[in-house]
Amino acid sequence: MSVTAASTWIALGPALILVATALVVFLADAIDPQGDNNALIAGISVVGTLAAFGVAAEYLFSGVGAEEPLSLLQGQLVVDGMSLFFTLIITSVTSLVIIASYDYLKGLPHKGEFYSLIVLAATGMVLMAHSNSLATVFVSLELASLSSYALVAFLKRNKGSVEAGMKYFLIGALSSAIFVYGISLVYVSTGALQLGLVAEQVGEVENVGILGVGILMIVGGVAYKTASVPFHFWAPEAYEGAPAPVSAFISSASKAAGFVVAFRVFVEGFPVDVVLALGVDWVLAFQIIAVITMLLGNFAAAVQENIKRMLAYSSVGHAGYAMIGLAALSNPGPYNDFVLAAAMAHLFVYGFMNTGAFLFVALAEHWGVGRTYEDFNGLAKRAPVLSVAVAIFMFSLAGLPIGGGFTSKLALFWGAVLAGYWWLAAVGVIASAISLYYYSRLVRAIWIEEPADDDLTLPDQPLGLYGAIVACAVFTVLLLPGFFLVIEAAQAAAGTLF
Repeated sequence: MSVTAASTWIALGPALILVATALVVFLADAIDPQGDNNALIAGISVVGTLAAFGVAAEYLFSGVGAEEPLSLLQGQLVVDGMSLFFTLIITSVTSLVIIASYDYLKGLPHKGEFYSLIVLAATGMVLMAHSNSLATVFVSLELASLSSYALVAFLKRNKGSVEAGMKYFLIGALSSAIFVYGISLVYVSTGALQLGLVAEQVGEVENVGILGVGILMIVGGVAYKTASVPFHFWAPEAYEGAPAPVSAFISSASKAAGFVVAFRVFVEGFPVDVVLALGVDWVLAFQIIAVITMLLGNFAAAVQENIKRMLAYSSVGHAGYAMIGLAALSNPGPYNDFVLAAAMAHLFVYGFMNTGAFLFVALAEHWGVGRTYEDFNGLAKRAPVLSVAVAIFMFSLAGLPIGGGFTSKLALFWGAVLAGYWWLAAVGVIASAISLYYYSRLVRAIWIEEPADDDLTLPDQPLGLYGAIVACAVFTVLLLPGFFLVIEAAQAAAGTLF
């Protein structure tokens, strides 16, 4: 049976594989909860997420939903190029985080719960990519969010982790309330929740004020999920207090899930030409958010001494870059598909280089090296391979031609220029120049500065963490010459929305 004619269950293969994986992990852990089953449940989790990745890749490259999206559950979910593209991002990051967590979790209890929560959070994020209704967007977002809250507070005997989880939960609850209230206002105005039906009714809305407030609240919900200003302030606290692999997962996979919701909801549900005719300019809102987020994220990162907080604010800055994908849309917009595709491609590359950077922090925490710049002085003499990988991540995040971050930023800024928003590209270049200061500061500490303690020894070489970091570095470098493959896939996926 061909995939296009297959049942809903086959079309939703990646999500269903993730659900089954989470249940199998939970069952395997329940059989012997007191035993040393870390290798078993980690192996099941990795195999499941890689299987989901493989199915999504097969669907994407075989053209499933390329010409016409597959509509499932009466249009509540869709399978198309965009959903499959973001499924690849989410499952690849999840696989790397699980591999790294194998070493990080040694000696800690509740490993089964950790892996189950990671896979369930990934399931929610994948369903966010498939969502074609404001109702399914909210339900899948809550599945991802509730699992993420528990993951941030996983270190129950660590005050910082518990505090971070509580703050994340409270802010998340507030943002969810704002988001769902915005959805209710859109429903009152249009009488629909499915994005295609919302788009059909938007032009006929009588009370534009209610619709405008609803759209603005949905913008706020998206800004929270992507850690964009002004709903970014949870990110530094959550990333610093959470286990470092969880920080990598939330800052990469969760951010990608938030953006796929934003791209689909606003492009499909609130067409630019229609809402502009009503006097509702959500593009302007995203332009303001993008500029402030790029600048504030990078300026805040530049003054941090804690590496984890620096990477947290760096993640905020990159949310601003990706926001250009919405901020540079126009009507008529001959370059709309390219701008959106560039933002998607940047999120793909960002998934590897940012995950690798946070996993480096996880390895440092595993070793007990420290958390400030000075703590990493002279690390290159003791861990040269790791130090090379860190240099690749930092310079690629800054946009230097050492990894895929250079080409993804170049495509993103060039797309903004083509669309007529050169000033967005200019702000992005300035923000990237600022980021080079704090990224190079870490590289300098590792490679140039002399260690404060000449007798410092690294206790072990954890294979899982090392392997995940090296894999991230290799993919980051390969995406420099291979970026054209990513941008082509992204442009084909983005084209289905216009």
